[in-house]
Amino acid sequence: MKRTERHHLKENEFAEWLLGAKAWYEGNRNLVVYGGMAIALIAIAVTATLVSRQISAGAADRMLAEALVVAESPVMPPATAEPGKAPMQPPGTYPNERARLEAALPRLLAVAETYPSGAAGIMARYRAASALAALGRTADAVARYREVTEKTTGLYQVMSRLGIADAQLAAGQFDQAIASLKEMSQAKPDDAPLDGVLMQLARAYRLAGKPDDAARTFKRVTDEFPQSTYATQARHEIDTMEGGKPATR
Repeated sequence: MKRTERHHLKENEFAEWLLGAKAWYEGNRNLVVYGGMAIALIAIAVTATLVSRQISAGAADRMLAEALVVAESPVMPPATAEPGKAPMQPPGTYPNERARLEAALPRLLAVAETYPSGAAGIMARYRAASALAALGRTADAVARYREVTEKTTGLYQVMSRLGIADAQLAAGQFDQAIASLKEMSQAKPDDAPLDGVLMQLARAYRLAGKPDDAARTFKRVTDEFPQSTYATQARHEIDTMEGGKPATR
């Protein structure tokens, strides 16, 4: 028996069991008068909830895994074909990064829409936002990133907020990116790595043609976070700007 068939069989067996338990209770409601029986019914309800969640989580993980297989497939040119025949793309590969992103995107969005609040759905939504940004679809990318920030906390929220600013910078929306990063820089220290946020903010100022603001922000990194891994890089950026040399992002 195939794995998918076994999974569906388990789901059907659970559904039949749950319906049977409900039918028994409806038919014997007047008998349920002892505390022990009430506790048993509570245990049945709790068990049913846990099993249902396990089935749903398993399906979400499988759906996400299938999407990630595409998102992380190898990129390689088509294989050399015999004379007179068109080159063949090796199975499970894509000719370029854009083709791979476009193939993975609908799968990732499907996971996000099917499981909007689950861990698999949030991860899929974040990956979809990153794919949209890489494809140059900035407005869609920002919208997906914002959805992640609304549905979760912690690492994915921080990464999504940085993703918004990065997508805006890539699209030349410097004022929007600066506003996003300034908001992050004023958040609680536990919410985001402030030294990293300041570095990105300084680069946004520089790209926006605001060297004075960029220099002040780089100096904040060196003054407030002298032991940070960004401190050396920030000093280099300041030296480069003071020397009149063009700095690269």
